[in-house]
Amino acid sequence: MAKAARPSVLLGLCAFTHDSAAALLVDGRLVGVVEEERLSGVKHTKAYPTQAVRWLLEDAGLEPEDVGLVAYNFAGHRYLAAIPRSLPYLLRQETRARVLPRVASFAVVHARYRRRMRVLHAAFPAARIARVAHHRAHGLYAVAASGYADAAVLVVDSLGETQTTTIGHARTTRPRGTSYRIVATVADPHSLGYAYGAVTVHLGWRRSDEEGTVMALAALGDPRRFRWLFAQAIRLTPAGFKLDPRWFALRVLRHGWARVTPRFVAATCPPRQPGEEVTQVHADLAAALQERTEQAMLHLARRAHQLTGARRLCVGGGVATNCVGVGKLVSAGLFEEVFVPPAPGDAGTAVGAAVAAHLAGTGGLPDGIQGCYLGPAYPDYTPPVQPRPGLAACRIQQPASVLAEQLAAGQIVGVCAGRVELGPRALGNRSILASPLLPGVVERLNATVKYREPFRPFAPVVLADHASGYFLLPQPSPYMSIAVAATDLARAQIPTIVHANGTARVQTVTHQQHPFLAQVLEALHQRTGVPVLINTSLNVKGKPICGTPDMALDCLAESGLDGLLLDGGWWVTKR
Repeated sequence: MAKAARPSVLLGLCAFTHDSAAALLVDGRLVGVVEEERLSGVKHTKAYPTQAVRWLLEDAGLEPEDVGLVAYNFAGHRYLAAIPRSLPYLLRQETRARVLPRVASFAVVHARYRRRMRVLHAAFPAARIARVAHHRAHGLYAVAASGYADAAVLVVDSLGETQTTTIGHARTTRPRGTSYRIVATVADPHSLGYAYGAVTVHLGWRRSDEEGTVMALAALGDPRRFRWLFAQAIRLTPAGFKLDPRWFALRVLRHGWARVTPRFVAATCPPRQPGEEVTQVHADLAAALQERTEQAMLHLARRAHQLTGARRLCVGGGVATNCVGVGKLVSAGLFEEVFVPPAPGDAGTAVGAAVAAHLAGTGGLPDGIQGCYLGPAYPDYTPPVQPRPGLAACRIQQPASVLAEQLAAGQIVGVCAGRVELGPRALGNRSILASPLLPGVVERLNATVKYREPFRPFAPVVLADHASGYFLLPQPSPYMSIAVAATDLARAQIPTIVHANGTARVQTVTHQQHPFLAQVLEALHQRTGVPVLINTSLNVKGKPICGTPDMALDCLAESGLDGLLLDGGWWVTKR
């Protein structure tokens, strides 16, 4: 009997940087991807994704020796290009003192990158290592996840090697395959992600984690107060934009170097410390930052349209998680459709690096990239009768109907069932659900369940067939990526999901996309007349979305959740 052919195994990695993740292609198909934090419990972990890689290989019945190609989400030799490009800043008084520390920091990052490559070679001695430029990984993931045959691609983040913003053009033709070409670039130190992170820290929150809090706060502020400042600090140009170093200090890739200048502080407010009162000046500063970010994103989208002529746009990079900005791109009507992948931030580059390596070897895109439910599932998990002190577990029939009944009765429940979602949004498999019809539900969720700021809104999930009645949404939004205006019906029936700026970050659901969640929404619609739920991530502030049943049970025990649904119809409640 002929021996079975050895499978082609390609491992994509986002490692040694925030949002560590791993993705696995076997014979040209994505078989799984998971973020390390969902298994380790360490939010935004920078560690090598040990548990993610172990699960992927074990689930596929493979060993590390079977991996033939490892695709890494940075091409670290490109860091060296920042060194000569930094020298002209010696000529400017406001940047001179930072040039040598900046040069040294890029050299250190390059040396660190070389050490990390040695770690990967040791972990996978039989594999070749492919180094993928960071923005190429972002862009190709967005394209492959979209399914578009012809698209402009806008990637906006803090920093990928020396690039901060790229405009690409992707085309797929048969039988010739797929091409992806970057047609415009904005280089560091000019970075929207850097600027947004700098103001996030100045306002007392963690960068690369709590920019969404600043975006939410912006709805309560008046941008006119600091509009003049951001018009100077983030100047739009024919090629894109530039940061003014008089306001945003020249980047140094080390901790302890302030990102805003003393001039910025004097013109705005003293740095807010975590836990201090949030005042109007903080809201006004957030509003002006958000407004300028939206203007810059729209300006870049226009440029992408002009350079590519494409009718569809893919958006990736950390700034693509700014759902209000994405909503402005959708509303502008420049493109027929705007797509943001489930994980536009760095976790998604694990998939993007794998896509890039596969494309380089075959000329085409791999299969199975579209979708988000690609992580571990626990169908055989059986909780003990008393999973935690004060908790009780039992098995229920018709869980969709029971869940809808509990939600209609005012319960706030968690769901930990099916494969773990990819990306920062809860999309039904690791969610906290609540009825938007309950008085005080937002206050209760923020104060006793999520333990977060009272001004932060909650996103709605709606049956796709009913979305137009509640939201001015011109396209599907399966990954909760777009904030759009609510209709009069939504403001009248479910004002709890409408933010202060009149928008909501919508997730649309179909039976094909998520059968169980669609069943829950239909059952709720029959009981209440409203096919809408609040959907937020299954976690509390400071912790990652729960990837495992044990993490979900801890979340139930330590928060104000009323109940938790696990795989197999297990229903866990508080005594």
